[in-house]
Amino acid sequence: MLTRRMFVACGAMAGLGACATTPEPVPVAPPAPVIPPLPAFYQAVPDEPFPVPAVPEGILEPHLWRQEVANLWPQHARGTIVVDPDDALLYFVESPQTATRYGVSVGAAGFAWNGTARLQFRREWPVWKVPAAMIARKPELAPYSVNKGGMPPGPGNPMGARALYLFQDGVDTLYRIHGDADPRELGRSVSSGCIRMLNQDAIHLYDRALHGASVIVLPSMKSSGIGGVY
Repeated sequence: MLTRRMFVACGAMAGLGACATTPEPVPVAPPAPVIPPLPAFYQAVPDEPFPVPAVPEGILEPHLWRQEVANLWPQHARGTIVVDPDDALLYFVESPQTATRYGVSVGAAGFAWNGTARLQFRREWPVWKVPAAMIARKPELAPYSVNKGGMPPGPGNPMGARALYLFQDGVDTLYRIHGDADPRELGRSVSSGCIRMLNQDAIHLYDRALHGASVIVLPSMKSSGIGGVY
C-alpha cells in the first residue's frame, strides 16, 4: 500500500531527477593526419659537394611530393615552368600530356610577383649575392652584398644546392627558383619573392631545365608587391 510518507519521498526524488543535468560530452580532438613514408628520392644525397640531408619523415604531405601529373598547359613547349603561387606548386612541362609537379614555398604578403620571365642561366651551389633592397631591410646581411662578393655556397647559404635565374627583357628580375626550402614551410607564402624548393627537388629540376625556357608565375589572388632574392 502506498502510504503518505512513501508518496512524499517519491515526489522528492522525482524533483531531484528533474533538476539533474546531463553532463556535456567532452570534445575529442580529431586524430592527426597520418603522413605516409616519403619516396626514396627524398633521402640524403651523398654525391654532392656539400651535405644534402634527408627530408624528415612525417612533415611533408603527399600533395607536395614531386610527382608526374596531367599537363594543364598543353599549349606550352616542353621545358616551360609554371608556378601557381596560391597552391604553392611548380609545374615543369614534360609533354603536351604530362608535367612534373613540385611543392614549393612562395613570396609572402608584400613580396609576391607574377608574369613571364626567361630562364637565363642556372647554377650549382650558387653564391648568394644579397641585393641592396634586402640589405636595407636586414643590415646584418651587408657582408654578403654584391660588391663584397656574396655568401659562399654551402650549408647556411639560403640558395641551397641549385638556383635558376629569371630575367625579363634581358634584365635580371632578382627572382630565383632555388633550393634549401624548409620542409615545414613548403606549401606556404614565406619568402621575399623567390620560389623555394627542397634541395632534392631543386637538383631534379636543374637537371631537366632548358636554357631560355619560359617561366610563368600566375597571378595570386592573395597578395602582390615587390621582393628580392631569397
